[in-house]
Amino acid sequence: EKRPPHKYANGGVYDGEWLDDKREGHGVQTWADGARYEGQWIQDRAHGQGKFFHAAGEVYEGAWQNDKAHGHGTYTHLDKSQYMGQWNADRQHGEGTEIWPDSTKYVGQYRDGVKHGKGNFSWADGSTYDGDFESNEMSGPGTYVWADRRTYTGQWLKNRMHGKGYFTWADGRAFDGEYQEDVKHGQGKLTWPDGRILDGQWHDGKQHGTGTYTTTSGTKKGEWVDGRRVRWIE
Repeated sequence: EKRPPHKYANGGVYDGEWLDDKREGHGVQTWADGARYEGQWIQDRAHGQGKFFHAAGEVYEGAWQNDKAHGHGTYTHLDKSQYMGQWNADRQHGEGTEIWPDSTKYVGQYRDGVKHGKGNFSWADGSTYDGDFESNEMSGPGTYVWADRRTYTGQWLKNRMHGKGYFTWADGRAFDGEYQEDVKHGQGKLTWPDGRILDGQWHDGKQHGTGTYTTTSGTKKGEWVDGRRVRWIE
């Protein structure tokens, strides 16, 4: 039933439908701080489709269950960035899309409010990442393409290349090997478009240890220290 607006002791006001002294049906609840909910109610709780305006200006519009965002909905931040997708108990959970004003975009999976699972991130500068996320970070297998056409396909850990991977440059060079915290570290092979191959051990991004160097003249075995060859090994 529809009744006159009801004012609560905390300064809030409800204007809408009731059933047995509980908010039920469609109604608008405003709070003393300026927050407002417009939508459906069941058993005195926001439940069904509704729109919530935060006091600071952020807005959620979508499905509700037991006073919480639950189901499909859209959240718009003050900076106009948006999340559109699945919610579970007030948290982004399931499939969703996040868009920022500079055209940066994420499409993928969320868990308990963070990017987690498979996803695709594209940035305003044209670079992209397609792969696994864990707690909002690139972790697991994935491919990153930079705006200058460099590419890396392989393992990631906390937003860094870490583990086995394959890196290519726009000029045709390629590295196939191990990475640690974004640099070549471990065993790996660097190839040039003219056919040269440097195959061996790497440390902190530089060749370090024994390896082989192949050219059109043949293959030589050598020793490198901090990126510089110190001797050939017969």
